[in-house]
Amino acid sequence: MKLYTLVSAMTVAGLLSTSVVAFPVMAQEMAKEATASTKNSNEALYGQLPFFDKTDFSNAHKGFIAALPQDVIKGEKGNVIWNPQQYAFIKEGQKAPATVNPSLWRQAQLINISGLFEVTDGVYQVRNLDLSNMTIMEGKEGITVIDPLVSAETAKVGMDLYYKNRGKRPVVAVIYTHSHVDHYGGVRGVVDEADVKAGKVKVYAPAGFMKEAVSENIMAGNAMSRRASYMYGNLLKPDAKGQVGAGLGTTTSAGTVTLIEPTNYITEDGQKEVIDGLTYDFMMAPGSEAPSEMLWYVEEKKMIEAAEDVTHTLHNTYSLRGAKIRDPLAWSKYINSAIERWGDKAEIIMAQHHWPTWGNDNVVKLMKNQRDMYRYINDQTLRLANKGLTRDEIAANFALPDGLAKSWSSRGYYGSVSHDVKATYVFYLGWFNGNPATLDELPPVDAAKKYVDYMGGASAILERAKTDYAQGNYRWVAQVVSKVVFAEPTNKAARNLEADALEQLGYQAESGPWRNFYLTGAQELRNGVQKLPTPNTASPDTVRAMSPEMFFDFLGVHINGVKAANAKAVFNVNLGKDGGQYKLELENGVLNHSANTVAKEADASITLSRETLNNIILKQTTLKQAQEKGDVTVTGNQAKLDELLSYMDSFDFWFNIVTP
Repeated sequence: MKLYTLVSAMTVAGLLSTSVVAFPVMAQEMAKEATASTKNSNEALYGQLPFFDKTDFSNAHKGFIAALPQDVIKGEKGNVIWNPQQYAFIKEGQKAPATVNPSLWRQAQLINISGLFEVTDGVYQVRNLDLSNMTIMEGKEGITVIDPLVSAETAKVGMDLYYKNRGKRPVVAVIYTHSHVDHYGGVRGVVDEADVKAGKVKVYAPAGFMKEAVSENIMAGNAMSRRASYMYGNLLKPDAKGQVGAGLGTTTSAGTVTLIEPTNYITEDGQKEVIDGLTYDFMMAPGSEAPSEMLWYVEEKKMIEAAEDVTHTLHNTYSLRGAKIRDPLAWSKYINSAIERWGDKAEIIMAQHHWPTWGNDNVVKLMKNQRDMYRYINDQTLRLANKGLTRDEIAANFALPDGLAKSWSSRGYYGSVSHDVKATYVFYLGWFNGNPATLDELPPVDAAKKYVDYMGGASAILERAKTDYAQGNYRWVAQVVSKVVFAEPTNKAARNLEADALEQLGYQAESGPWRNFYLTGAQELRNGVQKLPTPNTASPDTVRAMSPEMFFDFLGVHINGVKAANAKAVFNVNLGKDGGQYKLELENGVLNHSANTVAKEADASITLSRETLNNIILKQTTLKQAQEKGDVTVTGNQAKLDELLSYMDSFDFWFNIVTP
């Protein structure tokens, strides 16, 4: 997951501009009650799933040491970073409200079991102080911190809680399990970079970590982050008719995202490292839940650290915020390899979300269920595709076997069978279903107008849709009325009816992200898009971590190719000893770059340090100001540089999703 809620791309204005943290604005129109159909659908789950099994609750409470501090964590400007009380309405042992899927409510109850916990002797976790867990390993000389949350502020509070209960110990190592922001963003709340540079603290990460940590959400970051505001329910009020969690955790903190570059990389499968007196046996898992990810076994503790590959949910093989599709077959094989390597000796398995599992039989059972779940989705999607079924046909009729479907750890609280199956189809076969009628369909607005016309007009559609709504056919109502909304965006009756249908679908959804998408869509249909400040992802650490190549690629994404189609320009860019020399070529609406190359006949040459470039990106100065100060030198045709900048597009974060 997850750069997701926090990450939006930097927008080009000057060169790039940073943004500020967004906060929810509550809906102007109140949410409605659950209908009889929704109540019946949710109530039926009590007879279908093993709610009598309280094992997960026992495990989630096991080893409890101390509660989280109840003070709201705020930033320097008074902005709320984390409110530990916002999910107090979710009570353990309480039956699900009619407006929440009972299975998702159960998961929310488990996730809300918060505080400092002992996993085993010398191993501790801070849970529900952010989307992810922070794990602390006591060793020979001090402590090793694994995955320091999203924000420096929450990470510091977590460390203070540990110190208060276990005493002050020096941090001698930090380990990032993978390249998602909730597993590294709070690192400066844990250690001082000066201690890292001085060799007092080692920072471990899997191969490719820095590239993936910075790049995954940069190139399409604006679109991803707008969609993430739906996925994580950031615009919804936390309550029984709004946001109840994300299935993987409650929500993300909204503090300072930081990053310290690793000092030690794990590059080989089976690589062993002794870290502060403990022996770590590492297993590489690239392309599973993250492009750069690793699992390991701590020999002295008989404990598997599963990163995010074995959790208590069906995970995403495709994130609804938008991301490259993950490989479920590779994922299952990594888990299988872990079983083969450590399954006969492991007594504990933990991940950086949810709660641990104890006892060898239970550890192996959990791993096998997770392995088989991803493998089943992969193999059966392909089996049905090879029989000629399309993506949507497969997803509509796909079900896990009972042994998996009735296992709590296989329920779709974060991923879902439906969208993981669709993702698997696209992973192998792409978006096209083979039917030439779908090869070049009309775009949404044009198609919607035709649909509405063919179906007898908006009034006729809405009249029939109201009947379907009364019968509980919410999926179809949302689908068909959306056509009316796209054909007639100002049709209030259509917007409200679609919102009502989406709301009931949200109340029924077992997946946290599905619920959040449905309810956020309903809110924006009723009340419009609330144009708030956009999330801040262009933190100084992230900007500094961008390679020059990544920066120039990012500039290329912002070129308005239509405007620049006939433009031609060549530039030399010298970033000094810390950045290197590059040739930029603008032609055919494309900005190409070449490293370690100088154009003999450049239109202009630009010289600046990497530090000055960072300051411009972070809006600590402008290009013009830097030129006036002498920090940027432009020789040759300045007008050509101005022309290049004139072709840069800016991206509006709050683009429409449920309306055209």
